[in-house]
Amino acid sequence: MSILALDLGTSSVRGLVLDNAAVPQPGALARRKVALAVDRDGSATLDPADYLAALIDCIDDLAAAGRLDGVELVATAAQWHSVLPLDAAGAPIGPLMTWLDTRPTAAADAEPPADETDFHQRTGTWWHRFYWTVRLPWLRRHCGGRPARFVGLPEYVLTGLLGAAPMSVSQASGTGMLDLVTLQWDAQACHLAAVRPGELPQLAAPDWRGRLRGEFARRWPALATVPWTAPIGDGAASNIGSGCVDPTRAAVTVGTSAAVRLVQPAPAGVPLPPLPDMLWRYRVDHGRIVTGRAYSAGGNLYSWARRELRLPHGADLERALDLIDPGEGVPADPRFGGDRPPGRAPAGAGELRGLGFGTTAVDIFAGLMEGVCRQVASDLDQLESTVDKPVAEVVLGGGALAASRWWRRAFAAVLAPRQVRYVPGPEVGATGAALVALGRLDGPGPDTDIGQTDDSESVGKLPGGQPLYPS
Repeated sequence: MSILALDLGTSSVRGLVLDNAAVPQPGALARRKVALAVDRDGSATLDPADYLAALIDCIDDLAAAGRLDGVELVATAAQWHSVLPLDAAGAPIGPLMTWLDTRPTAAADAEPPADETDFHQRTGTWWHRFYWTVRLPWLRRHCGGRPARFVGLPEYVLTGLLGAAPMSVSQASGTGMLDLVTLQWDAQACHLAAVRPGELPQLAAPDWRGRLRGEFARRWPALATVPWTAPIGDGAASNIGSGCVDPTRAAVTVGTSAAVRLVQPAPAGVPLPPLPDMLWRYRVDHGRIVTGRAYSAGGNLYSWARRELRLPHGADLERALDLIDPGEGVPADPRFGGDRPPGRAPAGAGELRGLGFGTTAVDIFAGLMEGVCRQVASDLDQLESTVDKPVAEVVLGGGALAASRWWRRAFAAVLAPRQVRYVPGPEVGATGAALVALGRLDGPGPDTDIGQTDDSESVGKLPGGQPLYPS
């Protein structure tokens, strides 16, 4: 048995074939970059038709290589928080708004929830431009058409392939409109978003399975009768793929953006533990929640700094960084893309401080990377308050961290005395989605040992001699 796992990201779409233990098969990866349109007005959008075409190309590549033979299940990890208005025929009205978009604002006469604390505890979110409670009314005012309904990216592309695709509770939780206990659309959130019956997606049942519609069943005969499972939010999937399936392990993921998250059991209908004011909470699935904090700066900040500061590349950059001990970079605010909730700083809120004539580009770069580390460390302290015991281990992952051994050292320094490990595998999201689809969240996680690293140089130590990258 093989599993096809799809990862619907912000900068790329990927298809990956894994074996029945959720271990990626060598050479069975197809990837297409997607064009994120970003402007100074705060817009960050994707073309939905182009995105669907990119996904089809990935599956075509795997089919042409014979990699779909033996696939018996399709799982999906997909970006949270996206929204796309559709007309009555199901056609998009304009581009798809991604999580990076900071344009939505509430109408001047709009009123927030009467009890914001209760709303936050119930939905895990806030009345904020990041969520559909603010985004849907804003889209009605600005999208240039009359939306008949709203969907996210995974519902749009999977409807294109399957003919119908309800919204998973994981994706629904990322809209800010789901009651996390009842797993139904929250009545107050619907009032804030001014949605009418039929405008929100149908919610997927725990046992929902989809099938390819005729055109694609003929195109990919190996998948013609294969069931598709409901998509998992990419952050939750990354935790699972990193082996962070219980409250003893927190995951720090740095891809395009960055996040720190903790997964814990939470069956539907059971009251949830209190949620600190600054943290969000979403659903992994019908049986688990994920609590955390996310940031707009991550790999995007790393790429910007390398480009604009004209830094050296690869090993030359790492040698220059090795001259700077973690904590000695330029003081910096990394919020170049603004705040993710509950913060409300707009795009362009980043800052550099304490510059002098002796300051180098590498000093600035180190300070920006440390700024991300400090954000994570502060919020991990808050996360620990939601569970019974301190987090014993932090697992680092994400493609951006693969590029910099020094950045991983900086995270280890600021997160001490917790044990810090690094997962070199770049496809933890797809792997996590496969594990959820297989029902293996209580298993050992992927066979790739989380103690391994692709960096064999200078192993480095935490305070007390604890290894940063244990072998």
